Amino acid sequence: MAVPKRKKSKAMRDHRRAQWMRSVPVPNVTPCPKCQEPKLPHRVCEACGFYRDRAVIVKTEDTEA
Repeated sequence: MAVPKRKKSKAMRDHRRAQWMRSVPVPNVTPCPKCQEPKLPHRVCEACGFYRDRAVIVKTEDTEA
């Protein structure tokens, strides 16, 4: 069984763990087909409240202010 000969220091451990964020891909941002505002895929549009051509969240004038 392979085991390390010496203990890795906390600095070396933290240096290795600090790099993981670089490998995470940037999320796709697509325009909403209804209002053309940028939104994440498979999520309700925050601007108009539509998801897949259906009104999921009813937006009124006083809720936006």
